Amino acid sequence: MSTLLRSCFVWLSFALSACLWSSAAQASGVLRVLAWPGYADPDMVKTFEQRTGAKVEVSYIDTDEALWSRISKNQGSDFDVFAVNTAELQRYIKKSLVVPLKIGAITNTRRQLPQFQALEKIPGIVHGGKVFAMPYTYSEMGLIYDRQQIKSAPTSIQALWDPRYQGKVLVYNGGAHNFALAALALGSRTPFTLQASQWEPAVQQLIAMRRNALTFYTQLDDSVQWFQSRKAALLFANYGSQQFKQLQAAGLDVGYAIPQEGALAWLDCWVITRGAKDTALAEAWINYTLEAVPGQILQDRQGLANTTAPSPYLGPQDKLIWLEPVENVERRNLLWSRILSGDRASKVMAP
Repeated sequence: MSTLLRSCFVWLSFALSACLWSSAAQASGVLRVLAWPGYADPDMVKTFEQRTGAKVEVSYIDTDEALWSRISKNQGSDFDVFAVNTAELQRYIKKSLVVPLKIGAITNTRRQLPQFQALEKIPGIVHGGKVFAMPYTYSEMGLIYDRQQIKSAPTSIQALWDPRYQGKVLVYNGGAHNFALAALALGSRTPFTLQASQWEPAVQQLIAMRRNALTFYTQLDDSVQWFQSRKAALLFANYGSQQFKQLQAAGLDVGYAIPQEGALAWLDCWVITRGAKDTALAEAWINYTLEAVPGQILQDRQGLANTTAPSPYLGPQDKLIWLEPVENVERRNLLWSRILSGDRASKVMAP
């Protein structure tokens, strides 16, 4: 019996020492997070720091290009973990700026909705059988409408071209998304890959949308201000439920609709950089953000859905079309700039 007790004591001493060493190592760690506003609020960070003893340094970006610049500058060595949408993720993987995740270390994946647990069904997340990203938050690009001017919810993306709303439609100023919209309106099932025969009809479609537009926005805040001050009737919501929440907060009587063709949707994921100094701490951060409280913060403060609870903005019949890399983003943006300038189709399509 004494031998058994002595063995147990030695084992417990070893285990305790290992735990203390691990805690001490983690307590001296620093996690460097690069995220969009609202993804790592101070109270979230404080909770994580208290749990782990680590220090979290958060930096923010507001555009995809700013994100690419920060991560690619020093081969990803300036940050440990960052948030990126699945379409943009592909270039980070191609440049080996991110590393596969150890899914076993992220136990809260069991809390995610089935569609987000089936990672192989989400375009761009799995490469070579390895998982490179963990879904965190998303938003669909629906249609927001003024209930005073539009009594019934729009059912189709074609509402953006409805002559009844001429001069009252707020349109997003972006070539990649707008050509995808045009492709959907023309019945395409591949809005991110236009064939040679599809370019001219898509251009004609966007010229018609330009004629229906009140104006074009880029920033979320501008869209909210202009919708209110210029009495818009319809808005293509590039920021989705975020815009809907802000318009409601401004006291406007607005509705939100997902078109029957489906809504373009972005899915932001956490990924770990190749230059991460502490991948275990980065995995712990990802795991923490999949808990109930961080998800509720996203919904309450940002109007964004999370991956662990049903979205309050979607019905069971609503279809989402996850963004994918387009065939030629430079061409889409060039042609859109010509359309925006008022050029005719022949001039838009000119070499």
